[in-house]
Amino acid sequence: MTIAVELIVNQLKQVLVEDQVSTNETVRQLHGKDESHHAMSLPDIVVFPRSTADVSAILKIAHAQFVPVVPFGVGSSLEGNAIPISHGISIDFSEMNAILEVRPDDLLVKVQPGVTRSQLNKELKKHGLQFTVDPGADATLGGMAATNASGTTAVRYGVMRDQVRDLEVVLADGSVIHTGNLAAKSSSGYHLNGLFVGSEGTLGCFTELTLKVYGIPEFVTAGRAVFDTVGDAVSAVTALLQAGIAIGRVELVDEASIKQANIYNDTSFNEKPTLFLEFHGNEAGMHADIAFTTEIFEDFHCLSVEFEQDTASRNKLWEARHSLAYAYIHAYPGKKLMSTDVCVPISMLAETILYAREQLDHVGLAGGIVGHVGDGNFHALLMLNPNDKEEQAKANRFNEQIVQYALLRGGTCTGEHGVGIGKMKYQATEHGTSLAVMKSIKAALDPHNIMNPGKIFNL
Repeated sequence: MTIAVELIVNQLKQVLVEDQVSTNETVRQLHGKDESHHAMSLPDIVVFPRSTADVSAILKIAHAQFVPVVPFGVGSSLEGNAIPISHGISIDFSEMNAILEVRPDDLLVKVQPGVTRSQLNKELKKHGLQFTVDPGADATLGGMAATNASGTTAVRYGVMRDQVRDLEVVLADGSVIHTGNLAAKSSSGYHLNGLFVGSEGTLGCFTELTLKVYGIPEFVTAGRAVFDTVGDAVSAVTALLQAGIAIGRVELVDEASIKQANIYNDTSFNEKPTLFLEFHGNEAGMHADIAFTTEIFEDFHCLSVEFEQDTASRNKLWEARHSLAYAYIHAYPGKKLMSTDVCVPISMLAETILYAREQLDHVGLAGGIVGHVGDGNFHALLMLNPNDKEEQAKANRFNEQIVQYALLRGGTCTGEHGVGIGKMKYQATEHGTSLAVMKSIKAALDPHNIMNPGKIFNL
């Protein structure tokens, strides 16, 4: 340990309880990685705040000593967002995991950042409510806000940014602000919620979140529709959305991924491009939507469509989609999963997915394509040998190709994983001169560049 680290540790222990500060090698290793393919980088110190006051005290010390700070949830991010590449302090929010207030009449809930999605929904169920953002992993709500996470339900309920009514944020100098209020709408001042959600810890640390919640639908029906081609499947989704059907989820899984799902889950789904669907609503309306959907799908050469209403059957159906990452990992032991994350206008989705499949076949890497096709977002799941430089180069070249393809069609380099380390190189191309505005905001709020430095962009 260097003298500088010893100094910071001593200062932290003066404002925190001793067991809230750790330099243990194992603890540091747990905070030096996430679920991405990016290289591990260890923090010098890990701290475990229990209150907003603790976070403020930590940041005041870091600000005074020019020490980098990286917020950490559960490490489920996919672009190295929480990896402390400049070392310094990792702030683990696992002990700030209280559900502070449920306001059923306002359809709002106030939570600390370490609360996980499943923890919140377990509590909300007692009130007949649900939190809808579903990124797959049981991520913390603070981390989900930091990356503007979304997932399978975004087509109906929106992404994380759409759910945030207010944030309590500790800025780089330790000062505390609120970014919103409890009102359903406001025309007052700059939209700070929109600024901080998706900032990936580069502007401050979230210590409280006030979020929108929704009533649990009366009826839920899941379905599986099989098509002969990816183009037919995506075109069918476009028609579905244009018809105004209030679909809860619509996910595309390509042939290669259905094959892996069958092996992993011991299912026997037809190995063709498949849409996984879910409808939410009252019984009469939902039956009408299902009938209309089936009629629309017939126009796009749908080979078969099946629906399930009971909970066990629905869960089994969705397990095939949600377990795909694990299915690939299980099929390729010793390899690491890389997930791409472009998003394009719906009208461009079919051709972009077909282009991605062609390029994936061309580079010869194992993998498949899945997507939240209702909002134009899809992922290529690639299996790589972390020690094979040639495979790494192929994967990076493939990612570069599909990102540039998406950007040229008005899309984005990341629909939901965030920029982190991996998508920094695309920021100038995507944002142009507005990148300078982002940098000026960063410099104003974090003049010493201590908040998650080296993420999103470099100053």
